[in-house]
Amino acid sequence: MKVKTYISTWLLLLVAVMVTGCVDRLNIPKHGSLGGPENYYQTDEEAEAALASMYASWRDLHYNWFFLLNCMSDDAWTGGGQRNDNADMEKLNEFNFGIEHSMIQGVYSGLYSLIYKANLIIDHVTGSSQMMRQAVAEAHVARGWAHFYLVSLWGTAPVVDHLLSTDEYRMSNGTPEATWAFVETEFQTAIESNALTTKSSVNDTEGGIHVTQEAAKAFLGKAYLFQGKYREAAEVLDEVIESGKYDLYRGEYNKLGHSSTNNCCESIFEINRVKNTEQAWNEFSQLFIMLGWRSSILTYQPGSEAANTIASGSYGFMSPQKGLYDAFVEMEGTDGYRLNETIRTYEQLNALGVMNVGGTPIVGNEGYFFWKTRLLKEDCITDNPGLQMLQWNNLRIMRYAEVLLMAAEAHIQGGVDAGKALTYVNEIRERAQLPALSAVTMDDVKKEKRLELCLEGCRYQDLVRWGEAEAVLGQQGKQIPSFTWTITDVNKDSPTYGEIVYDENGVTVITSHELTYPYKNTEYGFKARNKYLPIPLREMDVNPNMKQNEGW
Repeated sequence: MKVKTYISTWLLLLVAVMVTGCVDRLNIPKHGSLGGPENYYQTDEEAEAALASMYASWRDLHYNWFFLLNCMSDDAWTGGGQRNDNADMEKLNEFNFGIEHSMIQGVYSGLYSLIYKANLIIDHVTGSSQMMRQAVAEAHVARGWAHFYLVSLWGTAPVVDHLLSTDEYRMSNGTPEATWAFVETEFQTAIESNALTTKSSVNDTEGGIHVTQEAAKAFLGKAYLFQGKYREAAEVLDEVIESGKYDLYRGEYNKLGHSSTNNCCESIFEINRVKNTEQAWNEFSQLFIMLGWRSSILTYQPGSEAANTIASGSYGFMSPQKGLYDAFVEMEGTDGYRLNETIRTYEQLNALGVMNVGGTPIVGNEGYFFWKTRLLKEDCITDNPGLQMLQWNNLRIMRYAEVLLMAAEAHIQGGVDAGKALTYVNEIRERAQLPALSAVTMDDVKKEKRLELCLEGCRYQDLVRWGEAEAVLGQQGKQIPSFTWTITDVNKDSPTYGEIVYDENGVTVITSHELTYPYKNTEYGFKARNKYLPIPLREMDVNPNMKQNEGW
């Protein structure tokens, strides 16, 4: 028995020494729970980590936010591989969605997730260091931006201005007036804190990684504009322009939105992504694989410009509507610089070596393709032809061209300074290689904004706030196009049947093309109820205090 006792005692001592040694080496200050949030956010490093988490939520929200806004515009057809390839996006595009729509739910909950991450910082980061003050200021901007979309898209979504206790989870509807006032206050608080960073110069590509002072002013100007506060909008947007920290990008226009222009002089705010092959999956996004042309229907002639520069392995969503192409032609002609940097016809694609496989129909297409969102090989962290989800293009939220056009609108609508409005619009036109105007009207601004910012999340909300959505979008979705073109094969009786015929320039010979509208809806188009989106079904199910928006 004594031997067993001695052995047990030595074992206990040995374990105690081992545990003590491990604790000492790991420098563990305490055992058990580290406590709640009140024990975190105490250092600059912790505040910066919380800020990174907030930006991650902003990044995660971007996909649904992008497609929600662009699908409901008259910029594009949903497209894809075949009808019902993505039914939720088609329903947005054709205005036959209901309160259970998953992408509407995704944006709604995603905005509140961003607000939650911002509230964690605002409520818990109380230090006075520059990093902590900056984190709080950026959180106010994020919270204001999220509420901007909640009020402009849903109208009656509630304001969440602090971390909620359990008895506050079932909030009742807000009012547009109160939410707009809160949005303004959030941006003003961030600006007046003088804690936000600012770019050192127009060519500073590092200073815009965080939300800057000027980005907060641009967001505030947009909020004023949406409320019809034109003089206030003109004043704050002029401050952004006159800061001298931003300019229109003067390189290849078709590279805007691609990796080579990440954080360029035109970037007001974008969510950053990194080219790092060892951590490529951290940059996973379906956005660019969705926007690239449909690889199962379009192939690239070996050795062609398309094969050398454009990545394959993408899904073919968002094809330009003919109305958008026609609007470009009306202003610029078929040889317009900006037109051909934005949209290409099927003949132009074919001349670059893009072929329609076997005359396969391209659903949701009228013979036009976005050039501005083509998927470039240089954008790929890893070029994976089977699954292109690893790109390092930053996720764009706002660029300087939008600021110029918002400022022009504010000056015209508010009767502030017609000379400034003319200067701003002519800057856009000069970059587009168009002649300068001698006078500018609101109609000019609307046309320039449609062309310059197509498929950038502006058009739908502009139509709604201008009171033009029902007239412009009222018939959208009534019928859906399908397009195909065929190329010449050698006569089937020839021993070389199946070989493709090329012309003297090495371009495949187009035999025929066909545009039809084979798909029709009985429910379609923007209606009065679409002024606001429906409160999502999931929210209505769990929150008896919420009332549904009118008409839903």
